[in-house]
Amino acid sequence: MSSSASSTTILRAASRFPLLAALALACSLALAGCGGKGGGADARGEAANKAPDPIPVEVQPVTRRAIAASYTGTAPLEPRAESQVVAKTSGVALSVLVEEGDRVRAGQVLVRLDPDRATLQAAQSAAQMAKLEASYRRSQQLAAEQLVSAADNEQLRFDLENARAANRLARLELSYSSVTAPISGVVASRSIKTGNFVQINTPIFRIVDTSRLEAVLNVPERELATLKAGQAVQLQVDALPGRTFRGEVDRVSPVVDAGSGTFRVICTFAGSDGSEEGGALQPGMFGRIGISYDQRMDARVIPRVALLEDEGEAAVFVVRDGKAARVAVKLGYAEGPWVEIRDGLDAGEQVVVAGKAALRDGTVVQVIGAAARPSAVAATPAKPAAK
Repeated sequence: MSSSASSTTILRAASRFPLLAALALACSLALAGCGGKGGGADARGEAANKAPDPIPVEVQPVTRRAIAASYTGTAPLEPRAESQVVAKTSGVALSVLVEEGDRVRAGQVLVRLDPDRATLQAAQSAAQMAKLEASYRRSQQLAAEQLVSAADNEQLRFDLENARAANRLARLELSYSSVTAPISGVVASRSIKTGNFVQINTPIFRIVDTSRLEAVLNVPERELATLKAGQAVQLQVDALPGRTFRGEVDRVSPVVDAGSGTFRVICTFAGSDGSEEGGALQPGMFGRIGISYDQRMDARVIPRVALLEDEGEAAVFVVRDGKAARVAVKLGYAEGPWVEIRDGLDAGEQVVVAGKAALRDGTVVQVIGAAARPSAVAATPAKPAAK
């Protein structure tokens, strides 16, 4: 029978028996619903049985290396000695003998002031002193013959001593016309020109001793027992990138400041001494300082990035049998990108360094990167040797 004839027959039956048609339609819908529900349950069962995708991670092994314990801080470099040069007398600057940046030695003449007034005062006092010396000699002869009283002779002696002191003072004032350097170092600033009138006690030069530089660290009191004089110090400055300078702890203050809870540690470094071999460090440079106070030559270490950043005890993720295992560790010294593991891990174990944020204890992982290649090579079966 053709499809058109079948359709006609069904329509005629439906018109004759409407109740029968309704029952047949309901049964068809019920059967269709049962078939759909069974298919959805099968799909959910397959999804539940499917294993979760592994999380890609990068790992590095626990290794052994030397690691040092150190304290780090920042401080500006300061000269060990610095002096403001002042004029000890007034006068016109006849000549200025040094410029900024010149290296000078202690006692070197920097400026010559007009000495005429001081010269005349020195000559006047010298003449007065010579006159009193002659008078005192004659008085002594007369006193020996008892022609002069002892009181008059003593008065002449006192006058002579006073004249001698006045002459020494005049000669000292004359020496002040030559302004000299009180310390050796570099002329950092100059505030005088030839021909200027200089007032007494006016600063005209600033000299800094750059042969030895200091950096003062304010260290927390918990480090008081670890930092000692003579310990090695490393310094890096922004002005000289890529270079490391070595120094030492020169002295440690034994007193802790009650307000800040810190104590002073003074480190010294070789500065510039004016020679070609002299250092490149200059006063005012800002440096990052590290003081090494202990070292372990064969410590178990891991990269610092492997440590979990959550609160609480230190921990890492270790890859074991294709899964991530959270392991608590006891930390030791830290130096640069490395941190020492005192307890919790053995050398050679693989710790997760990338991808750890998505991990939980027991998560299936897939090791990627350079650390995964040796495992892949080891897993490849060896080919039989040719006979």
